[in-house]
Amino acid sequence: MSSAPDPVQSLMDITQRPDAVFVRGDGSWLTDHRGRRHLDFVQGWAVNTLGHCPPQIARALADQAAKLITPSPAFYNEPSLQLAGLLTRHSCFDRVFFCNSGGEANEGAIKLARKWGSLHKGGAYGIITFDDGFHGRTLATMSASGKPGWDKLFEPKVPGFAKAKLNDIASVEALIDSNTVAVMLEPVQGESGVVPSTLDFMRDLHALTRKHGLLLIFDEIQTGMGRSGDLFAYQHYGVEPDIMTLGKGIGGGVPLAALLAKEAVSCFAHGDQGGTFNGNPLMTAVGVAIMQTLLAPGFLDQVRDSGAYLSHRLSGLAAEFGMPGERGLGLLRALKLATPDGARIVEAARLLQPVGLLVNAPRPNLLRFMPALTVTKAEIDRMIELLREALRLVLAPARAA
Repeated sequence: MSSAPDPVQSLMDITQRPDAVFVRGDGSWLTDHRGRRHLDFVQGWAVNTLGHCPPQIARALADQAAKLITPSPAFYNEPSLQLAGLLTRHSCFDRVFFCNSGGEANEGAIKLARKWGSLHKGGAYGIITFDDGFHGRTLATMSASGKPGWDKLFEPKVPGFAKAKLNDIASVEALIDSNTVAVMLEPVQGESGVVPSTLDFMRDLHALTRKHGLLLIFDEIQTGMGRSGDLFAYQHYGVEPDIMTLGKGIGGGVPLAALLAKEAVSCFAHGDQGGTFNGNPLMTAVGVAIMQTLLAPGFLDQVRDSGAYLSHRLSGLAAEFGMPGERGLGLLRALKLATPDGARIVEAARLLQPVGLLVNAPRPNLLRFMPALTVTKAEIDRMIELLREALRLVLAPARAA
C-alpha cells in the first residue's frame, strides 16, 4: 500500500482531520491508503443514501456524462425535468429549484419567504428559527442557525432571525409580531444531537402558522430522502410545510440539493434566483437514480425496519453501560452518554484494530449514527461489537479509577 501523502499543506486548515486518506468505498465500508477498512456509520454526515459507490450512481454518472454534462441553467435538460417531476408527484409541493448544497437551498428558502412577505405581508421579513438549529454556513444561514458560539462569528449577522425553543410552542408564539413572515426548523435537529420535534409540537406549530398567516419551512437537508423512514420527515408528522429544502441524501454523494415550494409561495421573478451549475443533468441524473431506488416497493419498509433494529441495539448497549439511552427517527439516531467522552470514543473507535469504526460526536455527551439506508442488520451488529470495544477502552479506565 502507498504511504500517506506529504502533509497536505495546500488545503486550507478548516477542521482537524486524522492522518488516514480514504481511497475506496463500498457500501458501508471505507478503505484508507494503508489498506485498513472502516465500518462507516457517518456516511458523509447522512449524505451517502445508498452507501459508498452504489452501482446506481456509477451507472447514472457514466451514462449521463456520455450524453450531456451541462447546457447552462438557462435551458431545460431531461434529467432535471424528470427529477422535478418525481419530487412533486411524491410530495405536497408543486415547484422545485435545484442547487448544489443544503446551505444554498436554505438560502433560497429564506429569499423565497422574504419575497413572499414583500408581496403578500406588507414587507414582513422576520423568520423565527430555533436555538441549537443548524441551517448552513452562508452568512444568512449561519444567522438563521442557533449553533452555540456562532453568535459572535463574521459580524454583523444578517438580521431577522429570532430564536425560539424546540418543542416549546409558547416560545414561538411569543416571538410572532407584525414583521414575522415564517417559521423555519429541522424536523429533527441533527447537529444539536439528534433531537426530534414531538408530534404534538409539530401539529401545534402548523396550526399556529395557519392562524397567523405565516409560512412554515422545513429544513430536511438531513431528514429527507428516506432517512426518517418516510420519503420526507414531514410525512411522519402528518403536517404539510409551505417550503422544504433537501440536500445531502438527494445526491447520494454528489453535490445536489433542492428547494421545493407550493404553487402559492413560488413567487420568484425572473432573475431573483439562479446559479451556474444549478440543475445540471450530470447531478440530477444521480438524483433520479436515488429517487427511483427509494420509491422501489419495500425499500422504505426496510429502512423503517433497520431504524427500529438500530434503536433496539443502541438501547441494549445503553443499558449495558449504564447510559441514559438513545433517541432519533429512522436511521438518524443518537446514543446518549453518561460522561462527556464523545470525542475520545470516536477516536478510539476509529483506531480499533484490525477494523475501525466511524461514528460522530456532535456533542461531548452524545454519539450520532447516520448509516447508509442500505445498511444490513449484520452490519448494525458489527457496529455494536466495535462500539462496545471502544466504550470499554475509554470507559473502563475511568471506572477502575
